[in-house]
Amino acid sequence: APQAPVEGAVEALRRYPNIEVTLAGVIPEIEKYLVNCDDVRSRITLVDAPEVITNEESPVMGVRKKKNSATVIGMLQLREKEADGFVSAGSTGAVLAGGMFRLGRIPGIERPALAPMLPNGKGYVLLIDCGANVDCQPKYLVQFGLMGSVYMKSVVGVADPKVGLLNIGTEDSKGTKLQIETYPLLKKAGEMGIINFVGNVEARGVPMGEVDVVVCDGFSGNVMIKTIEGTAMFMGSMIKRMFKKNLGSKIGYLLCKSGLGDIMKLLDSREIGGTPFVGIKQPVIKCHGNSDRLAFRNGIRQAMTAAKSNFTEQLEQILAADAAARSYVREKAAN
Repeated sequence: APQAPVEGAVEALRRYPNIEVTLAGVIPEIEKYLVNCDDVRSRITLVDAPEVITNEESPVMGVRKKKNSATVIGMLQLREKEADGFVSAGSTGAVLAGGMFRLGRIPGIERPALAPMLPNGKGYVLLIDCGANVDCQPKYLVQFGLMGSVYMKSVVGVADPKVGLLNIGTEDSKGTKLQIETYPLLKKAGEMGIINFVGNVEARGVPMGEVDVVVCDGFSGNVMIKTIEGTAMFMGSMIKRMFKKNLGSKIGYLLCKSGLGDIMKLLDSREIGGTPFVGIKQPVIKCHGNSDRLAFRNGIRQAMTAAKSNFTEQLEQILAADAAARSYVREKAAN
């Protein structure tokens, strides 16, 4: 920062002519990277945010004390309807705290969750949660299932998303106390028509497209997503090594270069952009701390898509209008 987010924003502005971007940070530092962008400069607003919430400090205290940080300023712009989406690669804890304290949770949702999109054999699967809530109660996972289902319907366009509970086996008796107690609650939610629950799903079934939404606690989800990322990086390096082995393999690479490029693009997390925080009232996208311009450009695209989908409004309407869903998600599942 600020090079990657600034250059990513410029690329997004050139690709999407109907958007405007506000860049919050130290203005002189931002301006260093706003060269050769006269074609989009009129659609960029700069806001001075000299304070930085670091990963080493308390996220809650950072949000409370550092009101001139980009995180707090961005959240307040969302709250005041001066912006439609927020994208950041800053402290995950600060972004979560800012979303909860400055924007507020959707009524009926107790814990916002990080919900990344992962490629699978049929398109993409939503993993919820991947780190925002390490210690979970069964009622949280029921709410994750509902949020994930609505997100896949409204943002991705999946008509009837299949929701699965991440576990070490498909039997309903498998897992720790958390999974064993959560299973009947999700099953009941499925019987009530709140979600399309299809049972437990093993980690190996996730990339094969067995479900559209994977429900899990933040600890398990974080381990899973990092394992997938590491495996993708390993496979990519092995493929490169294989094709550099000799003349024959180099010729083989030229013959299948296009297909390999498509595969590597599918596995590239930068093509997705970032991870949405679901459960708070406005679209917030959390990018990885090492995001480059491509990741930021696609993170902005994600925020655009989420804002246009009215995901949060749809979830609020379901919880407000569907008495059965509201009662079960808020009360019965909690007990």
